Amino acid sequence: MKMAFLSEMHKPLFPLVLLFYVPLTCLCQTTNDNSTNTTTTSSPSSSVTPWKGVLGCGRELNPIYRYLCDRRAAWGIVLETLASSGFLFSMCLLLALLLWSVWICVSSRNQRSSIGGTVACMSMYLLATAGIFAITFSFIIRLTPQTCPTRLFLFSVLFALAFSCLLARCLSLLGFAAARGWGEPALALGLFTVQVIISTQWMIVVLVRDKKPCEYSHEEFVMLQIYVLCLLVVSLILSLHYLYRSCFTYSYSYTGAARQQGRARATLLFLTLLLSACIWVVWITMLVRGNPEVERRPRWDDPVLCIALVANGWVLLMGHGLSQIAIFCRGEAKSKDIPLSFAGWTSPSADMPGLASQKEGQENGSFESDSEKSRGRRTQQSLRSPYESEFSVTEIDPDRDYTIPRPQTTNYLEPYDEY
Repeated sequence: MKMAFLSEMHKPLFPLVLLFYVPLTCLCQTTNDNSTNTTTTSSPSSSVTPWKGVLGCGRELNPIYRYLCDRRAAWGIVLETLASSGFLFSMCLLLALLLWSVWICVSSRNQRSSIGGTVACMSMYLLATAGIFAITFSFIIRLTPQTCPTRLFLFSVLFALAFSCLLARCLSLLGFAAARGWGEPALALGLFTVQVIISTQWMIVVLVRDKKPCEYSHEEFVMLQIYVLCLLVVSLILSLHYLYRSCFTYSYSYTGAARQQGRARATLLFLTLLLSACIWVVWITMLVRGNPEVERRPRWDDPVLCIALVANGWVLLMGHGLSQIAIFCRGEAKSKDIPLSFAGWTSPSADMPGLASQKEGQENGSFESDSEKSRGRRTQQSLRSPYESEFSVTEIDPDRDYTIPRPQTTNYLEPYDEY
């Protein structure tokens, strides 16, 4: 049945299905957890079960934290390591971006308004990426009344913030007036607020259900992500349009280096959104249909979501976070006003002796009058420019006609004399 389900998947998504299926098989093959903690909340009586301890965990540890240290179920340890490193890397990148922007604003006043909106949008994006890595721990820990609001609210909200920033960035690169300057972070916040309202209302409905708080199905959880999927699809379409325009539209306002930088930025942005879309299709398929088909519904639900969070977090961080910040910082550093330097510049008369010394204004013989020459102020022959003509204005005879002769025809009636 497992292979039958995998064979039914579309060929383009088959490698990504294996990306989820193989780690789950390898990491969860020794896990014997029979609790259904993904659809119902664990009651206090079920959490106080006989705890004999597992390899790598202490006996006094609460069983809900088992997968943080259980060596037999290695998926928790591997994913929390990847999530921790991604979180630290995101925060370090955010700190470096803020310090660099402060230095740019202090050193160059002209660039304060130009980089403020982009830096604010990238900061929100890095915060969303760090949050995606952080909420991975709420899925490694078992579902409890404490972790339920975190799962329901932050999962969709953080992804909505990341995809909203990507959507605003696409609109800014395409030249939309509403996404220029500080309009870019404002647009991202506006799109992000919609998902906050949706998640808040949906969470309130789930938490106040009659005698069944925090009970929801996987289909309901996927339905909560519809707006996030819309943001992802629209961003993917706009990034494809920007990639097409960067590769096949020519403009005389861009140099070769700027054009190559635009192509690299468009390619990385499109690949980031494309990989994110593939990851979302795979984890939704595995969560709704795949796990029941392979008879791993309670056991693999949380690992599937954890793998999706970590994989998508690293895609967002490396595809748009690190690469786009590097391109942005390099471009802003090159665009700073650099004072003109004439080092290495030579004139056509640089090889002539004596011309390298400073002149007092009277060294140019063409501007000297005869009276100044007769006073004896010049002790040496004046240097003349190689471009100066030997033709002097004083040699012109005012009584002589210097007009250019024009050809005149005196026999224009001659061909018609015979008629």
